[in-house]
Amino acid sequence: MERMATANRWVTERWEACAVIPDAQSGQIIRPLFDTVERAQTLHTGLCIELHRDEAQGYYLNLSSPNPGVFVMWRMREGEAVPVMVTLSYDEAARLLDAGETVDAIPLPAEIGAWLAAYVAEHYKPEPKKVRRREPASPDKRK
Repeated sequence: MERMATANRWVTERWEACAVIPDAQSGQIIRPLFDTVERAQTLHTGLCIELHRDEAQGYYLNLSSPNPGVFVMWRMREGEAVPVMVTLSYDEAARLLDAGETVDAIPLPAEIGAWLAAYVAEHYKPEPKKVRRREPASPDKRK
């Protein structure tokens, strides 16, 4: 997570998720990387990305977008931005945003992208297109 000072008299800083680093270690650790008046970064470990079959379309939409990403949902706690969950589903990220949560999109690292592409290839089945039949207009509806 990154904090940046702003030149605004109402808002003195802004926060955003700035990177996602694949890590096989377990356990939650919060470690400051650096802290200056203008900028600070903190590493948060222990967040897992879980893939679910019912989100396969959301993963496909993410991969097929011009800028695939990792979506980090975070909340402010005691003056610090803390990541709460990470998802690769475009649909899940949209639902979180609709619910009023803060979600940042981080460029998808190649290692995670390859893993996600293999999952999508195995589990995503596009829904068949529905053919819509239109009833011919009755003579009295044309007027």
